[in-house]
Amino acid sequence: MTAIKTHIIFAKHNADANVRLVEILNKMSPDEREKERGSYYGSLSGLARHILGGSLFFAGLFKDALAHNAAASKILNGLVSIPYPPKGELSESQWKDVAASIAKADEAVVALAQSLAEAELDAAVCLDWYGGSPPSVPLAFMLQQLTAHNIHHRGQASQILDELKIENDYSGINISIL
Repeated sequence: MTAIKTHIIFAKHNADANVRLVEILNKMSPDEREKERGSYYGSLSGLARHILGGSLFFAGLFKDALAHNAAASKILNGLVSIPYPPKGELSESQWKDVAASIAKADEAVVALAQSLAEAELDAAVCLDWYGGSPPSVPLAFMLQQLTAHNIHHRGQASQILDELKIENDYSGINISIL
C-alpha cells in the first residue's frame, strides 16, 4: 500500500467517524450538547467545534507547502474559507452550521489526500512552534497529526458519552472506507 493510499484511508476514517459522532450529538438536546462535562473544551459541542477548528488550522499550515499543486491549493482555499466555529453556547441553528462545516471540512481533507502525489508527502510544512526548532516537518507527518488530533478528541467525547450511557462506536474500523 502506498503512503498516499494510507493517508486517504485515514482521511476517510476521520470523515466516517465524525459523521457517526455528529449523528449522536444531533440526537441530544442543545442543553445536553452544551452542558459542561469537565473536558478541556467543556461540552460535547466544544469538543466537536475543536475537531473542526483543528482541521481548519492544519489546512492553513498546508497551504504554503502545497502552493505548487493547483488541485490541492483549490481544496485548501475552500477549506480555509470555512468559518471557525463560534465560542460559547450554540443555538440549534449554530450547531447545525457547525455540523455541516465538520462534514465539509472532512470531505475537503479526503479530496486533499486524493489530490497528492507521493513525492509531495515530503513537502516541508513550516511551523512556528518549539522556538523554530524544527522550522518545518514533512507533510506526511502533519497529515498523520491531523488524524491523531481527530481521534484524540473523539476519544474524549466517547468517554463522556460512555459516562452518560449513550451508545457510541465511531472508533471501530469501517471496512467500507478501504
